[in-house]
Amino acid sequence: MTQKLLPKVNSVEGEINLPGSKSLSNRALLLAALAPGQTTLLNLLRSEDTQRMVEALTQLGVSLTMNDDWSRCVVSGHDGLFQAPNEHKFFLGNAGTAIRPLTSILAMMQGNFIVDGDQYMRERPINHLVEALKQLGASIEYLGEENCPPLRVIGGSIRGGKVEIKGDISSQYLTSLLLALPLAPKDSEVSVIGEQVSKPYLDLTLDIMSKFGVNARHENHQYFTIPGGQSYQSPGTYLIEGDASSASYFFAAAAIAGGTVRVNGIGSNSVQGDIEFLDAIEAMGAVVSRQSDSVEVSGGALKGIDMDLNHIPDAAMTIAAMALFAEGTTIIRNIYNWRVKETDRMFAMATELRKLGATVEAGHDYIVIEPPEKIQSASIDTYGDHRIAMCFSLASLSDAEITINNPEVTAKTFPDYFDAFASICH
Repeated sequence: MTQKLLPKVNSVEGEINLPGSKSLSNRALLLAALAPGQTTLLNLLRSEDTQRMVEALTQLGVSLTMNDDWSRCVVSGHDGLFQAPNEHKFFLGNAGTAIRPLTSILAMMQGNFIVDGDQYMRERPINHLVEALKQLGASIEYLGEENCPPLRVIGGSIRGGKVEIKGDISSQYLTSLLLALPLAPKDSEVSVIGEQVSKPYLDLTLDIMSKFGVNARHENHQYFTIPGGQSYQSPGTYLIEGDASSASYFFAAAAIAGGTVRVNGIGSNSVQGDIEFLDAIEAMGAVVSRQSDSVEVSGGALKGIDMDLNHIPDAAMTIAAMALFAEGTTIIRNIYNWRVKETDRMFAMATELRKLGATVEAGHDYIVIEPPEKIQSASIDTYGDHRIAMCFSLASLSDAEITINNPEVTAKTFPDYFDAFASICH
């Protein structure tokens, strides 16, 4: 096991240039690959998750040329669905933003494919997407644990049509259908069963689809109409905005420590739902200044909040870490899908917060956090989850000695996170 001892921080001040959004990066890579001609992607995130998408697209015959830091990537598109490659097994690691959309694309293609991931992905459910694709005519079977990868996908039978999909676990299943179904020959109608979680991610999906020349409509995120027979078109150049989820840790650090941090690459016009994290920290007492392409946050006296954060489940984890420094109780509600992310985040967050001295009640879909009088020194387990590692780096803003176990898990979305965090800590 590797460990990283974090230095105690006296003050926070500085400026951060954000790496590209993971969600936008993997969507942009896929849509550029499906469009004709060349697309130049700027500020593409270089991480384990995007590397998995690049590997899969290369396996599908797509040519991608990027510089060393991936800040510029040229994708030579296929102009429609791909041909089945000689190597029919796709390994996607623990990249949900790669395995979900690629499963639908493969189900549209002629061929017989295996879709698999690492041990963490093999515990993450994909059955809601599988059930929807089967309704549309795909043949899919589980090769391991029921409801989870690996999958055998026999594609080529989807023509479009009406489909129902459950919305209570993840928006990525619906995103997968939205990205693939415009390429079906017939129109499609998707009805969401129950309440749809993480709605801002669906808005992000629809926005990037429109920028690549494809349209779909919805009614209150519960009913989607997707015209068939469409084709993605290259926008020529597409700039990927900074990752709003990653920005949350720097915003939180400023709010906790009382300094001012400016984050570039994301602003008031962001298409990412996690920008609404700023509303939550304002409610806690932080001072926020939004510009079109940057945000500044300064600290204030933080107080606990009681909020439904279903729309920003990833950034809600940062709120849980901030609760250690807030006066009074923090309650985060409607976050059941924490339990089916990279790990059971409800269990992980509760366990590690208690190590630091907090009193925690973890319910079915909520967490209640009473901060400790004094944060205790602890070694934080990361459960193979990048966001656990990044969230608990914030505990070093106390007098406690904080060690992060297996800090390399941040490579999933932010390989240089600890260097970036150290750059604002003094």
